[in-house]
Amino acid sequence: MSEETNLLNTLKKNSPEISVIIPTFNRSQFIRNCVSSAKFQSLEPFEIIVVDDGSTDNTWSILKDLGFSNWGYEKNKFRYVRTNNKGVSAARNIGIKLSRGEYIALLDSDDIWKPNKLEIQISSLRDIGFENIVSHTNEIWMRNGVRLNPHKKHLKKGGNIFENCLKLCCVSPSSSIIHKTVFSEIGFFDEGLLACEDYDFWLRYSARNEFHYIDKPLLIKNGGHSDQLSKKYWGMDRFRVVSLEKLLKDEKLSKYQRTLILRELIFKLDILKNGAKKRNEILFFEEIKKKQYVYQCQIER
Repeated sequence: MSEETNLLNTLKKNSPEISVIIPTFNRSQFIRNCVSSAKFQSLEPFEIIVVDDGSTDNTWSILKDLGFSNWGYEKNKFRYVRTNNKGVSAARNIGIKLSRGEYIALLDSDDIWKPNKLEIQISSLRDIGFENIVSHTNEIWMRNGVRLNPHKKHLKKGGNIFENCLKLCCVSPSSSIIHKTVFSEIGFFDEGLLACEDYDFWLRYSARNEFHYIDKPLLIKNGGHSDQLSKKYWGMDRFRVVSLEKLLKDEKLSKYQRTLILRELIFKLDILKNGAKKRNEILFFEEIKKKQYVYQCQIER
């Protein structure tokens, strides 16, 4: 038996229980490959929970073929839960709350894990200590079957990345492993946000904690779909502004963090103001101007 096999066997014996949460909605063309990438990991997860947010395609038929069951949750390793189109945040939260594992591994239904993704992450986490942490990895971007090179601003990092998280979503949910205590500390995904719920979650986490990062592409992200939220709504910064405004209410923020948030708010509001002007949305334009003035005054105090 090779040393590598011995290490994997040892890891399997001492690994924490990992619950994989997969929210989905009408992604039957992707769901088989997605679920299979989680099911056949070198380090098997404790359970896989697919939360179907009201699909009207043949998602359930595919999952039944893959061994999933929609009854006897406490006994099943592969669990199917159906909800009534409540959105991705609600779907993730339902899965997290139903899960029995110590760790949550998120996976979006159009993404695919490399076969040793969980093994590499858990092995690395074991060396630094497991509790109250978020781990994420590098990734490969694909759009309509073509590999893309990410822009510099999208390059992944670890440690204290609060300033990065203010600007955009710095962590792909599908690359993450989250200790359950994190949800007790910062809460769950915000079900009131129609988009940018991942930006909101990582922003709250980064305000208090550092990220564990593995610079290996263990995730394949598939983009370019017509139903992606970034194509559904104009002015995605609207949702990021809501997240920043919420975070400003956190009494544990440092003065420096608060100043950074205010500056980012003014910047994002300026982008929205320009968009409102182009669309001739006068009331929205005036509302943004008032907000910018208020936040500028707070910086100058």
